[in-house]
Amino acid sequence: MAVVVVGAGIAGLACARELVDAGVPARVLERDPQVGGRLASERLGGRWVDTGAAYLTADDPAFQGRLQTWRIDGLARPWTDTLRGQVGAATTRWAAPDGLRSLAEDLARELDVTLGVPVTSLPRADAVVLAMPGPQALAIADLGAARAQSWSPAVTAILTYANRSWNDFSGIFVNDHPVLSTVCDDGERRGDRAPVLVAHSTAAMAASVDPGVQMAKAVGELLGLGDPVSVETRHWPYASPKPGHGLYAREGHVYLCGDAFGRPRVQTAWLSGRAAARAILQSTD
Repeated sequence: MAVVVVGAGIAGLACARELVDAGVPARVLERDPQVGGRLASERLGGRWVDTGAAYLTADDPAFQGRLQTWRIDGLARPWTDTLRGQVGAATTRWAAPDGLRSLAEDLARELDVTLGVPVTSLPRADAVVLAMPGPQALAIADLGAARAQSWSPAVTAILTYANRSWNDFSGIFVNDHPVLSTVCDDGERRGDRAPVLVAHSTAAMAASVDPGVQMAKAVGELLGLGDPVSVETRHWPYASPKPGHGLYAREGHVYLCGDAFGRPRVQTAWLSGRAAARAILQSTD
C-alpha cells in the first residue's frame, strides 16, 4: 500500500510515524525547508527562540506518554503550571531546551521526508493524508471538511532587550486586549535568562500594517518597559482554528487531519494524525 502524507507538522509526522511503526511505508512531502509547521523554532542571537506555538500541554494518556519519552531523552521539560491571567485549573506547560521544533525533528527521524516540495494537486497513492489547515488543503483537493474550517491569524513578535528589567514571570494571558493575546518570558522558558520576550497578537492586530511596532509598544505598557533593542515578527495566517468535531475527516482515499479536530493545541494535532493513520491501517485489514 502506498501512502503519501502532505505536511510535516506534528499531525503529519505523527501520522507517518504510526504508519511506519505498523509496517506501512509512508512518504512525507513538505513545502517548507524544515519540519515542524507551527511547532517552529529559530536560532536568533545565538539561541533558540520559539516563534510558533508557545508550549505543549497534555491531558491525553498517550500524549502524556509521548511527552515523558521526550523528557527522558532530554528533549522536553515541564516549564510552568501558572500563567498570569489564566482561567481554570492549573495545567503543566512543557517547553523544549532546543526549541519546540526539535520535537518534530525527533518524530521525523528515519521517516521518508522530502522538504521544499510544494504540492498543488493530489499525489498518486492508495491513501493521501493532508495534514494542514483546511484553507491550505483546498488548494490541493476540494474537501467539504476543509471548507467547513474557520481559522484566525496571529503574529509572533520576538522582542530583545538590553537587559532583564522586568520582574520574573513565565507568561501572561493578556485577556481582552486589542493588540496582545499572550506574552512569554523566553529567557525563563528556555532557562538561560536571556532578555527576550515573545508576544502573540490578537487576530485583529495580525491584519495591521506594522504589528511589530504596536506589539512592542503594548508589551512596554503592560510591563513598564522601555523600547526593545530589536523586534522581529513572524506571520501565521492560520494560527488558530475554531474547534471542530471528530478526530479527522475522510473523503474517499483522502484524509484531512490537524489541530482543527478538537481544541486547537499540539496534542490535538498529534492525536488527529495518529487517528488518520489508524483508519488507514484498518482499511487495509
